[in-house]
Amino acid sequence: MCSSRKILWSLLLLSLVEVGLGVASIVLGAVGISWVRGDHKPQQGDASPVWSGLCFLVCGMCGVLCARKRTGLIMILFSACCICGLIAGILNVQFVRALNKRPDKMQTIHLAAMTLACLGISTCTLSTWLTCRLASSEQQRMFLEREHSLHHSHEMTEKEVLDNSSNGIPQISYNGHTAASP
Repeated sequence: MCSSRKILWSLLLLSLVEVGLGVASIVLGAVGISWVRGDHKPQQGDASPVWSGLCFLVCGMCGVLCARKRTGLIMILFSACCICGLIAGILNVQFVRALNKRPDKMQTIHLAAMTLACLGISTCTLSTWLTCRLASSEQQRMFLEREHSLHHSHEMTEKEVLDNSSNGIPQISYNGHTAASP
């Protein structure tokens, strides 16, 4: 089983990759839109790399935040962003695939946009899985801390009971009245 530290470093690395994919997809989409405007009227899927790149960027930034602060709310936020990034990447592949059927100079940009979207989909999927592993690890850590704390408080209670007994002789309680044992 992986340690929590390895999961955190893997999550941080994947999040940084996701930020890079997001920026690259936004830049590629902007270049594609500027090229399309010069040749013909823009179509529905021309801006999809920008939108999926924005989702990947937000997902990566939430992942970096999740790796730094491991609260339950941030883990849920990051998982939700990963799912949104996954959906945006799938939609990007579908829109760009439909655009790629027309023969023009944009085929290389479309291929690059689909490649970035597939990499983004993969990192979103892996990040979601790692977040679930991290949440499980954190839950186990918190359980062990609580158990240790309860065990420690139980020992302190026993010590106080022995300290309150008279002359170190254990007391026996009958119906609320204490009596020294013989």
